[in-house]
Amino acid sequence: MNAKRLTTPKENVQQLREKLGHAAKTSKSRRFHALYDKVSREDVLWEAWRCVRGNKGAAGVDGETLADIEKKGEALFIEECRERLIQKRYRPQPVRRHYIPKKDGRKRPLGIPTIQDRVVQMAVKLVIEPIYEADFQESSFGFRPKRSAKGALERIRKACNRKGNWVVDVDIQGYFDNINQEKLMKLVEMRISDRRVLKLIRQWLGAGVLEEGKVRRSDLGTPQGGVISPLLANIYLNYFDQLWEKHGKTVGELTRYADDFVVVCKTRKDAIHAHKLIQAIMERLELTLHPEKTRIVGLWTGEEGFDFLGMHHRKTKAETGRSQVYYTTQQWLCKKAEQHIREVVKERLAPPSMRHVSFEEHVKWLNPKIQGWKNYYATPYSSRWMAKLDWYIRQRLTKWYAKKRQRNRWRSSGTEVRFHCQLHGLKTLV
Repeated sequence: MNAKRLTTPKENVQQLREKLGHAAKTSKSRRFHALYDKVSREDVLWEAWRCVRGNKGAAGVDGETLADIEKKGEALFIEECRERLIQKRYRPQPVRRHYIPKKDGRKRPLGIPTIQDRVVQMAVKLVIEPIYEADFQESSFGFRPKRSAKGALERIRKACNRKGNWVVDVDIQGYFDNINQEKLMKLVEMRISDRRVLKLIRQWLGAGVLEEGKVRRSDLGTPQGGVISPLLANIYLNYFDQLWEKHGKTVGELTRYADDFVVVCKTRKDAIHAHKLIQAIMERLELTLHPEKTRIVGLWTGEEGFDFLGMHHRKTKAETGRSQVYYTTQQWLCKKAEQHIREVVKERLAPPSMRHVSFEEHVKWLNPKIQGWKNYYATPYSSRWMAKLDWYIRQRLTKWYAKKRQRNRWRSSGTEVRFHCQLHGLKTLV
């Protein structure tokens, strides 16, 4: 007789998610009341820990790192989390404020929750996400399982090619910082009635930010950097998606990725109407459109284009085999993305401290980056831009090689660099 195979926490959680998702799809009005016991399940917490550990990340306000937890024992840590949840002793700590420098000199604020808070948030996300997935619209692509930026780009390309000659390119001003928490909780409560789970979400929203020794709390926004934040942000904007499906579908086709979205329309009149409709729904959500970054773009003549998800979209002339001219939507990496790639390469190869590194080590570091850029940015129309970046990478390698060899003229090292690129298998973007 065969011994029954033990299922892993990952498989158990997958089965649970499928059941919850199926129940939510079957009844669109059902509210779920028994979820807390699932959040505090041992297998759910183990799977949550596996996800958090895989995402890596820094310590929160308590200074506890992933390595610290591994050292003291993962099983002990999971048991601590579980006991706190079961005994209702779990209290989230404020998030640690961390700033990421932006290219324009400003800084982007990020909140880093403690690892325990990240694990409990992940456990809640694993349990409630399939319920809301049943309600999310086809137009939404950001931070959703089995959906990606590539899918959003393809939807836009097809919409533009279906006589979509006008685009409303939308930017919400400070979206994550301006979500109305009371309205968000009302939207969350449309599907969840388990008071203990709702209390957890409220606690995370109100945990505040620790900055310069002081805890600052706000009744606006979701904690950026929190595991649960992207899901909550999608729940909030799903209200917009649903209203668009009801009132705006005939005006234009919506494609949304988190807080960035575009509406592709057939006429300028439709685009103006779409813009007014977007503004009206955003007022209901107490959100503001960025006055400079939100605009209506005419694609028809090919003189204008728009950037979305790192790609530039523009209609350009093409010819059929019978020399008939037509316009088609082409996508290639936008200037911002091109600049970012150049900066990444320069930061690696320009510093004097990098001269002692071998050619082979640089290639090993560059290859996964090049492959990632190629996977995302390579389109049938982007080869010109990709070739320019290939040339830039070679140029940077040649300058680095000349400095390493203490040569004044870097161009004379070109032949040797080409040989080493072939020898060590440097990948190319084209």
